[in-house]
Amino acid sequence: MTVEEIITSLTESSSEKFKKNIIKLGIPAEHTIGVPTSELRKLAKRIPVEKTFLMNLWQTEYHECKILTVLAINPKDVTDEEIDYFMNGILSWDLCDLFCKSVLIKQANFDRFIQKWINSENLFYKRAAFSLIASTSTHASLTTEEIKDYLDLIDMHSDDDRLLVKKAASWSLRELGKTHAEAKELAIKTAEIMQIQKSKAKQWVAKDALKELTLLIQAPGRSRLISSKSKMGEEVKKGFAKSHSF
Repeated sequence: MTVEEIITSLTESSSEKFKKNIIKLGIPAEHTIGVPTSELRKLAKRIPVEKTFLMNLWQTEYHECKILTVLAINPKDVTDEEIDYFMNGILSWDLCDLFCKSVLIKQANFDRFIQKWINSENLFYKRAAFSLIASTSTHASLTTEEIKDYLDLIDMHSDDDRLLVKKAASWSLRELGKTHAEAKELAIKTAEIMQIQKSKAKQWVAKDALKELTLLIQAPGRSRLISSKSKMGEEVKKGFAKSHSF
């Protein structure tokens, strides 16, 4: 399968309606074809995985081709120089988060990216730092001290009015809180401290995160906490009420 054949296949699967949705993410119209990520995941299993080919696919500048590259590339084959190259080609939050979850989180000592980018002025580098913190809690067994360190980073660097940064900061705070009961209390405490600071951005992040943090409960057989408003959470509450009824 050649790059040209992939683009032809994408064009045949495209829709103007979905293309408009992608444009709303900030992708220029000329850089999108209009194909859902669900379809791209299927195609990614059939395309060549050789790195040079995937780099050529990325260089088409099509949003969908960049997603295919991220889905298909072997994270262990990506150098730090190439990571910067990819990061500078990211124009939307969905590609940023996918790159974090598919490639960056699988790099050796990926924490170095968090520490390096958390104070960046570049929108997607900074979002990536928060996205990596969010992904870290689901990919690794964090100690209480590591959780505290990440919470301190969130508190320290979430004074940023850009919506895509605020949403990622809130996401990272919520995901850390889901690690276990102690992490939940630590995350809530961090959010409460942020809520009374002068920064409007920090107040927004704290308020948004607390909406979910305060609803987190433990479900049987699950290591991570879940929202009491989720389907499983509702079942847990019903079971608890039933066991305590007379």
